[in-house]
Amino acid sequence: MSRRVLVLFCLLITVLLITGFAEAQQPKKVPRIGFVSGAGNANNPGPNIEAFQRALRDLGYIEEKNILTEYRYMEGMMDRIPSLVAELVQLKVDILVSPVPSAIRAAKQATKTIPIVMLITTDPVATGLIDSLARPGGNVTGLTRLTRELSGKRLESLKEVVPGISRVGVLDDADAPVQTKGFKDYSAAAHALKIRLQSLEVRGPNPDFEGAFQAAAKGRVSALVTVRTPLLIGYRKQIADLAIKNQLPSMSEGSDYVEAGGLMSYTADDAESFRRAAAFVDKILKGAKPSDLPVEQPTKFELVINLKTAKQIGLTIPPSVLARADKVIK
Repeated sequence: MSRRVLVLFCLLITVLLITGFAEAQQPKKVPRIGFVSGAGNANNPGPNIEAFQRALRDLGYIEEKNILTEYRYMEGMMDRIPSLVAELVQLKVDILVSPVPSAIRAAKQATKTIPIVMLITTDPVATGLIDSLARPGGNVTGLTRLTRELSGKRLESLKEVVPGISRVGVLDDADAPVQTKGFKDYSAAAHALKIRLQSLEVRGPNPDFEGAFQAAAKGRVSALVTVRTPLLIGYRKQIADLAIKNQLPSMSEGSDYVEAGGLMSYTADDAESFRRAAAFVDKILKGAKPSDLPVEQPTKFELVINLKTAKQIGLTIPPSVLARADKVIK
């Protein structure tokens, strides 16, 4: 090897070493996750977000070290959704996560490039959010919790617990999108069970729950189903207290309502769903495309019963129902 070639070779090695050292010295980009929540607030995010956070930690993600999460809370105000989503899109988050259908829809309209992980209660194909469960297409994937598909099971459980039940009130947000309205989903099941339904709708920002329960009493409603919406989630305790005051057995679409004093809930395991959402985040951060990740459906469902509430309204839960309960609050 000539002296000239040797010098050039040494220079090349030196350049490569310097370049490699410089690249090693540059801090790696920490991925940023945007999360629009329909429940909780910054001081009390709630059990579902806590489940999501634990799952991320279990997958090796440590907040402010190798991941950053921007949480935004609706706090019952649907009109905040566009601005919250726009704020996260402007922050150029790497992934956007939400259990709120309206937020998913707003995010899908706002960006075609940021991956979106949903955890919604409605059918994402029927509502036009994805092409199919197996091949969602576009930038949206995640989980559907089959909440509305369980409407019949909830009414069946109410009928077991309240013998002779004939009329059930359905508490819902009057301003909720048509696709998420719960009354129609309960109607078919109610007809088969020979139960009449009464719509009890309230409007934000200051829902008149007292008026809704007065309408229920006037209509001789003997039990209550609360539809899970961003507006009603923020009033779980108030709804539970009014149901107890009016001696109404209540069925809800989430165990958090039972924790707040509601009588019963039957739904997919919410904590498990939020843990699975973290798994979707992990896969996307490792290079998977949302369009190639099949949308998951729940495999675990839970019946939760609050015996303290049952006692307050003078109701005895049949042993056969208690035996099926996954969780009993005493």
